[in-house]
Amino acid sequence: MAGPLAKWLSRHQDPTSFWLHMIGIPTSFVAAPVMLVRGHWLMGVALFIGGYAIQFIGHLIEGNRSGEEELLRKILKRPPPAE
Repeated sequence: MAGPLAKWLSRHQDPTSFWLHMIGIPTSFVAAPVMLVRGHWLMGVALFIGGYAIQFIGHLIEGNRSGEEELLRKILKRPPPAE
C-alpha cells in the first residue's frame, strides 16, 4: 500500500488511537455538517469540536502530532520542538 493512506496508517498504529479516529473523523466531517444544514447550529459546532478533540486524544496516545499541526508548522516555517 502506498500513498496518503499508507502514511496515515503508519501514523495511527496504536489501536486506541486508530479507533478514536474512526469515531472522530465521521463526527467532525459527516455528523457536524448534517446538523449545521438542518439548522442545529449548536449541535453541529459541538460535534465538530468534539470530533476533533477525540482525534487529538488519539494523537496524544500515539505520541505524534496531528496532520493539521504539521501542516500549520510547515506553512509558518516553524521547526518541530526538540524531543
